[in-house]
Amino acid sequence: MRHPHHFKICLVVFLVGALWGFYWLPQRALESGGLTGGWATMAQYIIPLILLLPLTIWKWFKKKSTGFEFPLIGLFLGGGLACYANSLLLTDIMRALILFFLMPIWTTLFEIIFFKQKPQLERIISLILVIFGLLVVFNQNGKLPFPHNTGDWLALFSGVLAAAGAIKLQSVKSESISSLLFSFFFYGTLVTLLQAILFGSSFGPIPDLNSLFLMLPLLLLISVGFLIPSHIIVIWSPSKIGAGLFSILILSEIIFGTLSTGLLANDPFGLREIIGGGLMLLAGLVEVLLKPKNIYKKKLYS
Repeated sequence: MRHPHHFKICLVVFLVGALWGFYWLPQRALESGGLTGGWATMAQYIIPLILLLPLTIWKWFKKKSTGFEFPLIGLFLGGGLACYANSLLLTDIMRALILFFLMPIWTTLFEIIFFKQKPQLERIISLILVIFGLLVVFNQNGKLPFPHNTGDWLALFSGVLAAAGAIKLQSVKSESISSLLFSFFFYGTLVTLLQAILFGSSFGPIPDLNSLFLMLPLLLLISVGFLIPSHIIVIWSPSKIGAGLFSILILSEIIFGTLSTGLLANDPFGLREIIGGGLMLLAGLVEVLLKPKNIYKKKLYS
Protein backbone atom coordinates (compact mmCIF):
# COMPACT_ATOMS: atom_id res chain seq x y z
CA MET A 1 0.00 0.00 0.00
CA ARG A 2 1.00 3.63 -0.35
CA HIS A 3 2.89 5.07 2.60
CA PRO A 4 0.45 6.58 5.13
CA HIS A 5 2.45 9.83 5.10
CA HIS A 6 2.83 9.86 1.32
CA PHE A 7 1.88 13.51 0.81
CA LYS A 8 4.00 14.77 3.70
CA ILE A 9 7.06 12.90 2.42
CA CYS A 10 6.47 14.27 -1.08
CA LEU A 11 6.25 17.80 0.31
CA VAL A 12 9.52 17.39 2.24
CA VAL A 13 11.31 16.07 -0.87
CA PHE A 14 9.95 19.01 -2.88
CA LEU A 15 11.19 21.48 -0.26
CA VAL A 16 14.62 19.87 -0.10
CA GLY A 17 14.88 20.19 -3.88
CA ALA A 18 13.84 23.83 -3.59
CA LEU A 19 16.64 24.50 -1.09
CA TRP A 20 19.12 22.83 -3.43
CA GLY A 21 18.08 25.42 -6.01
CA PHE A 22 20.08 27.93 -3.96
CA TYR A 23 23.09 25.65 -3.43
CA TRP A 24 25.08 27.35 -6.19
CA LEU A 25 25.28 30.47 -3.98
CA PRO A 26 27.54 29.04 -1.24
CA GLN A 27 29.47 27.09 -3.89
CA ARG A 28 30.32 30.32 -5.70
CA ALA A 29 31.03 32.07 -2.36
CA LEU A 30 33.51 29.36 -1.41
CA GLU A 31 35.11 29.62 -4.83
CA SER A 32 35.50 33.39 -4.38
CA GLY A 33 37.02 32.75 -0.96
CA GLY A 34 39.84 30.65 -2.40
CA LEU A 35 38.35 27.14 -2.45
CA THR A 36 38.49 26.94 -6.22
CA GLY A 37 37.08 24.24 -8.44
CA GLY A 38 36.05 21.05 -6.69
CA TRP A 39 37.98 21.54 -3.45
CA ALA A 40 34.97 23.15 -1.78
CA THR A 41 32.87 20.09 -2.64
CA MET A 42 35.55 17.78 -1.27
CA ALA A 43 35.69 19.74 1.99
CA GLN A 44 31.89 19.55 2.31
CA TYR A 45 32.10 15.76 2.04
CA ILE A 46 35.08 15.31 4.36
CA ILE A 47 33.54 17.31 7.24
CA PRO A 48 30.44 15.04 7.62
CA LEU A 49 32.73 12.04 7.13
CA ILE A 50 34.85 13.14 10.12
CA LEU A 51 31.73 13.76 12.23
CA LEU A 52 30.31 10.32 11.42
CA LEU A 53 33.61 8.46 11.85
CA PRO A 54 33.42 7.91 15.67
CA LEU A 55 29.94 6.38 15.34
CA THR A 56 31.14 4.22 12.44
CA ILE A 57 34.16 2.96 14.42
CA TRP A 58 31.88 2.12 17.37
CA LYS A 59 29.57 0.19 15.03
CA TRP A 60 32.52 -1.66 13.55
CA PHE A 61 33.62 -2.85 16.98
CA LYS A 62 30.03 -3.85 17.77
CA LYS A 63 29.86 -5.76 14.45
CA LYS A 64 26.98 -3.59 13.24
CA SER A 65 26.36 -2.09 9.83
CA THR A 66 28.91 0.66 9.17
CA GLY A 67 28.15 1.75 5.61
CA PHE A 68 31.29 0.31 4.01
CA GLU A 69 29.15 -2.57 2.75
CA PHE A 70 27.09 -0.25 0.52
CA PRO A 71 29.65 0.79 -2.12
CA LEU A 72 27.15 1.01 -4.98
CA ILE A 73 24.82 3.33 -3.09
CA GLY A 74 27.74 5.49 -2.00
CA LEU A 75 29.34 5.61 -5.43
CA PHE A 76 26.09 6.14 -7.31
CA LEU A 77 24.29 8.61 -5.04
CA GLY A 78 27.18 10.22 -3.17
CA GLY A 79 29.37 10.29 -6.26
CA GLY A 80 26.52 11.53 -8.43
CA LEU A 81 25.74 14.52 -6.21
CA ALA A 82 29.46 15.27 -5.87
CA CYS A 83 29.72 15.40 -9.67
CA TYR A 84 26.69 17.68 -9.79
CA ALA A 85 28.11 20.03 -7.14
CA ASN A 86 31.34 20.34 -9.12
CA SER A 87 29.51 20.84 -12.40
CA LEU A 88 27.99 24.04 -10.96
CA LEU A 89 31.53 25.42 -10.79
CA LEU A 90 32.70 24.20 -14.19
CA THR A 91 29.83 25.21 -16.47
CA ASP A 92 26.85 27.59 -16.61
CA ILE A 93 24.39 26.99 -13.78
CA MET A 94 21.46 26.58 -16.16
CA ARG A 95 23.29 23.99 -18.26
CA ALA A 96 24.20 22.02 -15.13
CA LEU A 97 20.57 22.08 -13.99
CA ILE A 98 19.10 20.86 -17.26
CA LEU A 99 21.63 18.09 -17.80
CA PHE A 100 21.43 16.80 -14.23
CA PHE A 101 17.66 16.89 -14.18
CA LEU A 102 17.27 14.51 -17.04
CA MET A 103 17.31 12.17 -14.02
CA PRO A 104 13.59 11.22 -14.18
CA ILE A 105 14.20 9.77 -17.65
CA TRP A 106 17.12 7.62 -16.43
CA THR A 107 15.15 6.55 -13.35
CA THR A 108 12.21 5.40 -15.44
CA LEU A 109 14.53 3.50 -17.80
CA PHE A 110 16.24 1.79 -14.85
CA GLU A 111 12.87 0.81 -13.39
CA ILE A 112 11.90 -0.77 -16.69
CA ILE A 113 15.24 -2.60 -17.09
CA PHE A 114 15.91 -3.79 -13.53
CA PHE A 115 12.43 -4.06 -11.98
CA LYS A 116 10.47 -4.88 -15.16
CA GLN A 117 8.21 -2.07 -14.01
CA LYS A 118 6.24 -0.56 -16.85
CA PRO A 119 5.61 3.18 -16.46
CA GLN A 120 2.05 3.95 -15.45
CA LEU A 121 -0.09 6.65 -17.01
CA GLU A 122 0.77 9.22 -14.33
CA ARG A 123 4.50 8.67 -14.96
CA ILE A 124 4.11 9.06 -18.72
CA ILE A 125 2.13 12.28 -18.24
CA SER A 126 4.74 13.56 -15.74
CA LEU A 127 7.66 12.83 -18.07
CA ILE A 128 5.92 14.56 -20.97
CA LEU A 129 5.33 17.64 -18.79
CA VAL A 130 8.95 17.54 -17.56
CA ILE A 131 10.37 17.33 -21.08
CA PHE A 132 8.13 20.14 -22.33
CA GLY A 133 9.00 22.26 -19.31
CA LEU A 134 12.71 21.76 -19.87
CA LEU A 135 12.36 22.52 -23.57
CA VAL A 136 10.46 25.73 -22.86
CA VAL A 137 13.16 26.96 -20.47
CA PHE A 138 16.28 25.84 -22.26
CA ASN A 139 15.54 25.46 -25.98
CA GLN A 140 16.53 29.01 -26.84
CA ASN A 141 17.36 29.95 -30.44
CA GLY A 142 16.51 26.40 -31.47
CA LYS A 143 19.56 24.98 -29.65
CA LEU A 144 19.55 22.44 -26.84
CA PRO A 145 22.36 22.51 -24.24
CA PHE A 146 24.15 19.32 -25.31
CA PRO A 147 27.36 18.58 -23.34
CA HIS A 148 30.42 20.31 -24.75
CA ASN A 149 32.73 20.87 -21.75
CA THR A 150 33.87 19.13 -18.56
CA GLY A 151 31.14 20.68 -16.42
CA ASP A 152 28.42 19.67 -18.88
CA TRP A 153 29.54 16.04 -18.95
CA LEU A 154 29.80 15.98 -15.16
CA ALA A 155 26.22 17.26 -14.86
CA LEU A 156 24.89 14.67 -17.31
CA PHE A 157 26.85 11.83 -15.68
CA SER A 158 25.75 12.95 -12.22
CA GLY A 159 22.08 12.57 -13.17
CA VAL A 160 22.66 9.01 -14.39
CA LEU A 161 24.53 8.11 -11.19
CA ALA A 162 21.94 9.72 -8.91
CA ALA A 163 19.11 7.89 -10.71
CA ALA A 164 20.97 4.57 -10.30
CA GLY A 165 21.52 5.34 -6.60
CA ALA A 166 17.83 6.13 -6.04
CA ILE A 167 16.89 2.85 -7.74
CA LYS A 168 19.36 0.92 -5.60
CA LEU A 169 17.93 2.47 -2.44
CA GLN A 170 14.53 0.95 -3.23
CA SER A 171 15.80 -2.58 -2.70
CA VAL A 172 18.58 -2.26 -0.11
CA LYS A 173 17.99 -3.32 3.47
CA SER A 174 19.69 -1.45 6.27
CA GLU A 175 19.32 -1.23 10.02
CA SER A 176 20.48 2.36 10.13
CA ILE A 177 20.17 5.46 8.00
CA SER A 178 23.44 6.66 9.54
CA SER A 179 25.25 3.74 7.87
CA LEU A 180 23.87 4.72 4.48
CA LEU A 181 24.79 8.34 5.21
CA PHE A 182 28.39 7.34 6.00
CA SER A 183 28.49 5.32 2.77
CA PHE A 184 27.23 8.39 0.90
CA PHE A 185 29.97 10.68 2.17
CA PHE A 186 32.78 8.09 2.23
CA TYR A 187 32.38 6.89 -1.35
CA GLY A 188 31.37 10.38 -2.50
CA THR A 189 34.72 11.65 -1.17
CA LEU A 190 36.52 8.97 -3.19
CA VAL A 191 34.71 10.18 -6.30
CA THR A 192 35.80 13.78 -5.68
CA LEU A 193 39.40 12.59 -5.26
CA LEU A 194 39.13 10.74 -8.56
CA GLN A 195 37.80 13.90 -10.22
CA ALA A 196 40.77 15.86 -8.87
CA ILE A 197 43.12 13.33 -10.49
CA LEU A 198 41.25 13.11 -13.80
CA PHE A 199 40.48 16.77 -14.37
CA GLY A 200 43.64 18.33 -12.99
CA SER A 201 43.61 22.05 -13.80
CA SER A 202 39.83 22.10 -14.27
CA PHE A 203 39.46 21.02 -10.64
CA GLY A 204 41.43 24.07 -9.53
CA PRO A 205 44.63 24.53 -7.51
CA ILE A 206 44.84 23.14 -3.97
CA PRO A 207 43.70 25.96 -1.64
CA ASP A 208 46.12 27.37 0.92
CA LEU A 209 45.52 26.91 4.65
CA ASN A 210 44.57 30.55 5.12
CA SER A 211 41.70 30.30 2.61
CA LEU A 212 40.54 27.06 4.19
CA PHE A 213 40.59 28.63 7.67
CA LEU A 214 38.65 31.72 6.53
CA MET A 215 36.01 29.61 4.77
CA LEU A 216 35.71 27.04 7.57
CA PRO A 217 32.64 28.66 9.25
CA LEU A 218 30.74 28.62 5.95
CA LEU A 219 31.89 25.06 5.23
CA LEU A 220 30.65 23.91 8.64
CA LEU A 221 27.34 25.70 8.17
CA ILE A 222 26.76 24.11 4.76
CA SER A 223 27.93 20.64 5.76
CA VAL A 224 26.22 20.34 9.14
CA GLY A 225 23.24 22.64 8.66
CA PHE A 226 22.29 21.71 5.12
CA LEU A 227 24.10 18.76 3.52
CA ILE A 228 23.65 16.22 6.31
CA PRO A 229 19.90 16.89 6.87
CA SER A 230 19.10 17.12 3.15
CA HIS A 231 21.05 13.97 2.34
CA ILE A 232 19.21 12.08 5.06
CA ILE A 233 16.00 12.93 3.18
CA VAL A 234 17.61 11.99 -0.16
CA ILE A 235 18.68 8.61 1.25
CA TRP A 236 15.50 7.88 3.19
CA SER A 237 12.70 8.97 0.84
CA PRO A 238 13.13 6.85 -2.35
CA SER A 239 12.20 3.67 -0.46
CA LYS A 240 9.08 5.40 0.83
CA ILE A 241 7.70 6.96 -2.35
CA GLY A 242 9.66 5.22 -5.13
CA ALA A 243 12.72 6.38 -7.05
CA GLY A 244 10.68 7.62 -10.00
CA LEU A 245 8.45 9.92 -7.97
CA PHE A 246 11.49 11.06 -5.99
CA SER A 247 13.28 12.08 -9.20
CA ILE A 248 10.20 14.04 -10.33
CA LEU A 249 9.72 15.91 -7.04
CA ILE A 250 13.38 16.83 -6.71
CA LEU A 251 12.90 18.79 -9.95
CA SER A 252 11.78 21.63 -7.69
CA GLU A 253 15.49 22.49 -7.67
CA ILE A 254 15.20 23.57 -11.31
CA ILE A 255 12.29 25.87 -10.51
CA PHE A 256 14.05 27.60 -7.62
CA GLY A 257 17.46 27.36 -9.27
CA THR A 258 16.15 29.17 -12.33
CA LEU A 259 14.46 31.78 -10.13
CA SER A 260 17.51 32.35 -7.93
CA THR A 261 20.00 32.60 -10.79
CA GLY A 262 17.65 34.94 -12.64
CA LEU A 263 17.38 37.27 -9.67
CA LEU A 264 20.88 36.96 -8.24
CA ALA A 265 23.15 35.98 -11.10
CA ASN A 266 21.63 38.06 -13.92
CA ASP A 267 20.61 34.91 -15.78
CA PRO A 268 17.48 35.12 -17.96
CA PHE A 269 14.18 34.98 -16.07
CA GLY A 270 10.87 35.81 -17.66
CA LEU A 271 7.78 34.27 -19.21
CA ARG A 272 9.74 31.32 -20.63
CA GLU A 273 11.09 30.38 -17.20
CA ILE A 274 7.69 30.88 -15.53
CA ILE A 275 5.91 28.60 -18.02
CA GLY A 276 8.64 25.96 -17.93
CA GLY A 277 8.75 25.95 -14.13
CA GLY A 278 4.96 25.70 -13.99
CA LEU A 279 4.99 22.64 -16.25
CA MET A 280 7.60 20.92 -14.07
CA LEU A 281 5.61 21.76 -10.93
CA LEU A 282 2.51 20.30 -12.59
CA ALA A 283 4.51 17.16 -13.42
CA GLY A 284 5.21 16.62 -9.73
CA LEU A 285 1.58 17.21 -8.77
CA VAL A 286 0.36 14.71 -11.37
CA GLU A 287 2.72 12.03 -10.07
CA VAL A 288 1.82 12.68 -6.42
CA LEU A 289 -1.95 12.94 -6.79
CA LEU A 290 -2.48 10.15 -9.32
CA LYS A 291 -0.07 7.65 -7.77
CA PRO A 292 -1.93 4.39 -6.96
CA LYS A 293 -2.20 3.51 -3.30
CA ASN A 294 -0.80 -0.01 -3.71
CA ILE A 295 2.72 0.80 -4.90
CA TYR A 296 4.42 1.49 -1.59
CA LYS A 297 7.86 -0.10 -1.56
CA LYS A 298 9.26 -1.95 1.43
CA LYS A 299 10.71 0.66 3.72
CA LEU A 300 14.14 1.19 5.19
CA TYR A 301 14.47 1.20 8.92
CA SER A 302 16.05 4.20 10.55
